[in-house]
Amino acid sequence: MRSLVLVSLVGGVAIVGLAAVSPAQTQETPLAPASDTEPTTSGRALLPWTAASRTSGHPGPQVDGMELVYVPAGDFLMGSAYDDPEALPGEMPRHLVFLDAYWMDKTEVTNAMFERFVAATGHKTDAERYGSASVYIRCRWDRVFRARWRSPEGLGSDIGSRMDHPVVQVSWNDANAYCRWAGRRLPTEAEWEKAARGTDVRTYPWGEGPPAGELVNFADVNLGCSWADLTQDDGYERTAPVGTYPAGVSPYRALDMAGNVWEWVADWYDVGYYGRSPRENPQGSTWSLVRVVRGGSWSSGFPGFLRSASRFTGPSGYRSGDLGFRCARP
Repeated sequence: MRSLVLVSLVGGVAIVGLAAVSPAQTQETPLAPASDTEPTTSGRALLPWTAASRTSGHPGPQVDGMELVYVPAGDFLMGSAYDDPEALPGEMPRHLVFLDAYWMDKTEVTNAMFERFVAATGHKTDAERYGSASVYIRCRWDRVFRARWRSPEGLGSDIGSRMDHPVVQVSWNDANAYCRWAGRRLPTEAEWEKAARGTDVRTYPWGEGPPAGELVNFADVNLGCSWADLTQDDGYERTAPVGTYPAGVSPYRALDMAGNVWEWVADWYDVGYYGRSPRENPQGSTWSLVRVVRGGSWSSGFPGFLRSASRFTGPSGYRSGDLGFRCARP
């Protein structure tokens, strides 16, 4: 076994990790598919969402008050094509995946929901236990003492006016604990991507148009940094209340699948996993040093980060002011 260096930009901070890979994975491989044709459904039609496809087994009211959206069973094309100029190696090859039906949180988990969880369980987040978290200050990210979910920017900050915003400064460990308490679980990477892009291989949840202020919360004139799109105004410097951008809704009616905050998913990250992913219900690599995050955030200026196929990483204990989550369930 050899090691592969992974570098990601979650929370604007370069995160470097080592993932164990087999010798075969470290050999040079061509950046072109063996065939010039994209994967097909082999005779099975891709299944769009329709009201008739909803099952009768609605999971009912959730303990945290979250509304769920239904994603029916069927095929979708996951990942990026080899000729996509914005794709990174970990997004390729594009491959056909079949998923059983499942339910996805309609929005990111909010501060109000997380407060209910903490009140019920007494959970201490990793930021609280270790005393610091990553905070965005003057166009850069710094580790700040006593930054935590209740005070996302450190001492003197609070969430009193942000109870309907997505909770941030939560690690994968915290997100996993929340979803278990809520009777759900973190979505797999495949479940997250299908809920975001549907079955028509769209680039963004809303389709093919570029990110714009009425569609998504991303780095814009309110952020004012050199990498921001200063021609756009989404109304917020940092997080926005969940569901603020209904025009950016996904094919299954999930909101904020691009921007607002990066979202933890269940999977370990493996840059070569797509090349050997199982055809049905993939669960991700068996182990790595880092987890997968999806969707981009309010600090994302490069449109490629907001694509539904984009995948980045962070250690399970990492937390920052632009990183949250949502849950799923069968």
